[in-house]
Order: sequence, then C-alpha cells, then structure tokens
Amino acid sequence: MKGLYCRAVVSDAEFKFVIQETTLPEVLGSHQVRVRVKACGLSPLDLKLLADMGIQRDFTPVGREVAGVVMRVADDVSFFQPEDEVVGILPLDSPCSGLCDHIDIDEYFLVQKPEKLSSVCVAGALRDGVCAYTALHTHARMAAGHTLLVMDGASSFGLMCIQLACYHGVKVLTTSHSPQKHTFLEQLRPSVGVQDPLVAKVIPVYNGSSDLLPVVLEETGGLGVDIVIDSGVRLQDEEESELLPHKHDIISALGVGGHWVTSHKDLQLDPPDCRFLYLKSACVTFLNHEVWTTSSAQQGRYLHILKDIVEKMSAGVLRPQPEEAVPLYEATVAMEAVQRHQKQKAVVQL
Repeated sequence: MKGLYCRAVVSDAEFKFVIQETTLPEVLGSHQVRVRVKACGLSPLDLKLLADMGIQRDFTPVGREVAGVVMRVADDVSFFQPEDEVVGILPLDSPCSGLCDHIDIDEYFLVQKPEKLSSVCVAGALRDGVCAYTALHTHARMAAGHTLLVMDGASSFGLMCIQLACYHGVKVLTTSHSPQKHTFLEQLRPSVGVQDPLVAKVIPVYNGSSDLLPVVLEETGGLGVDIVIDSGVRLQDEEESELLPHKHDIISALGVGGHWVTSHKDLQLDPPDCRFLYLKSACVTFLNHEVWTTSSAQQGRYLHILKDIVEKMSAGVLRPQPEEAVPLYEATVAMEAVQRHQKQKAVVQL
C-alpha cells in the first residue's frame, strides 16, 4: 500500500512530498488496532519540532488526523471491536502515514466516531478542536462571564474557539482580515437556542487602521478582556504582516489577571512588556497541542477532550467550515499548498 511522506531536507524552507510504498507487520503490537482509513486531514508539518523531539527520519510520515473503521484488534485491546468507527490523531513518532489504506495505532489515541458525523468533516476539524480546547480550557481556564478576544476568528481554529466559548457563556470579540470574513463573522449564529450573534463585536484589521485596542477597551468598559488567543503576533512595528496584532496591543488589551494564549513559537518579551504583565498579574502561555500525544501524563484528559469534540460536532454545537475532500492522487499537491500556507488545511478521502 502507499502513503505520503516528506523527504529529508537541509532546511525547513525546503521540503519534498512523495508517495512511498509501505507495509504493515503481520502481528499487531500491544494495545494496537488496525484501522482502514476513510479520511485524513493534512496540516503543516513542523520539521523543527520533530528535530527538537529527536524524531528524524529519511522519510517523515504525513497526515495524522484520521477517521476510519477498525479491522483488527490485539488481544489486550479493551476499548474497541472490529467494525467500530473511530477517529484520532497519530502521535508524532508514528511510523505510519495517515494516507495509507490501513494503519496500526495504539487504542489510547482513538475515540468512537458518532454515526451521523462524516469522516471527512471530523478528520478536517479534529486538530483545530484540540487546539481550541487546549487554549480555552487547559490554559485559560475559561468560565461563564469571561470576555474573550480571538484573533482572526474566521480561520478554522478561530471559528472553533468562538463556538466553544459561546457555548460556555463567554462574551467573544474577534478580528476580521477581509470584508468577506467580516460579514461571515457578523452573521454567525448558534445552531440551536436563541439566535443571537455568536460574536459581540467584529473588529476589522484589514484597512490599515489600528483600532484594536480602543475598540476592545470600549467594549469592556476600559477593563480589558480576560482571555486573548492569537494566531501569531508582530514583535516589531516595521514587520510586514500588518494583519497580525502587535504584542504590546495584546498586553494592553488584557485585563487584570488575564490570560494570553499565544501560537507564536519564538515570542520575545522585553522588560517593559514583562513589567506591564506583572502590574496586571497577567500571564502568557504557549499553545502546543502536540503535548497531548508526546506525553502520557494526562492521557485520560486527552481522550475526554477528543470524545467531547466529536460529540459536540455531532450535536451541531461545533460547526467547522466545510472542507471539500480531495482524492488521493491530489494529496501531494494539496500538502505542498498546506505546507506553504497557501491554504489552511486539506482533507483527503480514501
């Protein structure tokens, strides 16, 4: 059978995705199940993270968010039986590509898929759901009555954060990166219950103005927000990406005791920034969703998160943006576009 792999390269800027033949062992390992893959989500490959974790191969497997049907189980497997529909995320050190027809995976990385939830939908949204849960519940300790600022709310990750926060009674502010995204965010409504807008205020940042901080303070009575979730920040004023917020604006928008959850891997805070955070008794946490599969310390909580995500998606509480599935023969081109950030993600249907 064939799978998608990334060929070893000299630097992160260089990558080559290839289709390789692969085989599975005849005997399943301890607590492993063999799954026939029906859909696989493609997300950017973090080559630097793999190197930091000591995971370096000539060919790195690609495609880790999978949905499929259990075909075989090891004798010591207790959670699943053949013909069960499952979803999960392959660990970083998995030798299998999620685009193989069949994969072997430990049962502790899988949960049952609700029957009415499509494989393509859950494979495309599972990673963003884990990121949203990790940011809001694990890091920010979200609670009813809090105020949340989500940067780029129309992104797949931002949309998950908005819907999850509103479900728990949080007031949501967000930014938009284009007129189309601005209209989309203003028209967001829950699938059940009172049809009030999900977002209390949409702040445009695409017109070159820096109204973020004044609007946030106006919406919160000058107190600032309890939680800020970004998708990257500007460290210097002269940086090109004006759609990203400046780190000083984020710190200024935080209220007393606020939580800033950042996706910026190389964040640098100067002494004045740290002093400002100290005066507000605020904190910064880094969002690394891979920590769930690289450490078994909280495996039970991770499985609870996965189960809650698929149940909320099945119930319509979480409604990800639909992704058009691509066939396997287009997987290489789709992955290259995802890796270059030309598209947010892709889903391959097998």
